[in-house]
Amino acid sequence: MTVDLLGPLMFVVVFLLIFLGYPVAFSLGGAALSFAIIGTQAGYFGWEYMSLFPERVFGVMSNQVLLAIPFFIFMGTMLERSRLAEDLLRTIGLLFGHRRGGLSLAVVFVGALLAAATGVVGASVVAMGMISLPIMRQYGYSDRLSTGTIAASGTLGQIIPPSIVLVVLGDQLGVSVGKLFLGALTPGLGLAFLFALYLVVLARLRPELAPAIPREEREAVTDLGRRVLFVLIPPLSLILIVLGSIFAGVATPTEAGALGAVGAMFLAATRKRLSRRTLDETMHETLRLTCMVVFLLVGSTAFALVFRGLNGDLWIESLLTNLPGGLLGFLIVANLAIFILGFFIDFFEIAFILLPLLTPAARSLGIDGDMMIWFGVMIAMNLQTSFLTPPFGFSLFYLRGVTPKEIPTTAIYRGVAPFILIQLFALAIVAAFPEVVTYLL
Repeated sequence: MTVDLLGPLMFVVVFLLIFLGYPVAFSLGGAALSFAIIGTQAGYFGWEYMSLFPERVFGVMSNQVLLAIPFFIFMGTMLERSRLAEDLLRTIGLLFGHRRGGLSLAVVFVGALLAAATGVVGASVVAMGMISLPIMRQYGYSDRLSTGTIAASGTLGQIIPPSIVLVVLGDQLGVSVGKLFLGALTPGLGLAFLFALYLVVLARLRPELAPAIPREEREAVTDLGRRVLFVLIPPLSLILIVLGSIFAGVATPTEAGALGAVGAMFLAATRKRLSRRTLDETMHETLRLTCMVVFLLVGSTAFALVFRGLNGDLWIESLLTNLPGGLLGFLIVANLAIFILGFFIDFFEIAFILLPLLTPAARSLGIDGDMMIWFGVMIAMNLQTSFLTPPFGFSLFYLRGVTPKEIPTTAIYRGVAPFILIQLFALAIVAAFPEVVTYLL
């Protein structure tokens, strides 16, 4: 076997291990160690080359941008565990309750807010499923519409800032996280608007699928205006302060994330819900997700080091830059690969494995500066779509885990179908018109 084949083979072995069910972080690390031995035995590099690994891990651990990840996870989890998100859903549902489909609009609004704060698709979909589904079923919404709306709203966290998905994308693509937040703002809010527009039209055409909240229940709430201000304004203000501080250049994403974490605790305390149990659960979830990210980072760092040592990065760049169609061919292949991988592995795993391989090829083909922001937003929207697409979409499995057994899986699949079409339409718009992303930069 020639050394030139070791890079491609290493890539194949990693994905084979992942598809066999081994944890991604250990698949990356194990493959890296195995091929490091093979590479030294083949005389391609010596063990002194591997001494670069501790330095790279130290560089990852000292990356200030990545500190934003635990802060944003903490902020979103605190909003969910202190039941502030549940209050939001019920209040916004009552506000739009006189309209057919009003509760589904509340789900999109609150789902986008919670998903953006949490930034982790699994956590967002599970939280929205546990909060929203019982309420929607209670008021007579169809199971298909309910599950489709919840799954689609939960995945909005991929694109609406502040999202840890965008933080990781910015780090891996080597671009400003603040600019990535700014570029993702219009596509993210536009996608949420398209979801809401679809639900309004559907409720008008098929009112039996999304009935209004009963009049007597709406009339029982005499201080709805004050309740809306009391429940809606504080968390919305928190998100706007966090985003505004980043956009204005007053704070880095890490500093804004810390502000958001403290702000979420303050909101919970003002509602007398900052208990020891809530704090423990929030910290445990933050620690669990952060550890997952760190292990993936260490594994991907080892993989990238050995892969480059075997000239695998040159093989990938040559393969991608010599595709038929040039830039268009690269974009099609990159998006197709990301879309398919999104069926099987989580965003973080895709970001740490695939993006370091795609980024050099993208720069070689002229995607740089603000266009790299566009490329990152397109990747996030692409992954949103793959997470929703049956039969392997991640969001569908997460939602299935918190859905009552009497709701068949086929109802979930059929429920997300219209939202997949909407996301494909939005992705096509972003791909065809980069200025949708770049005009604010």
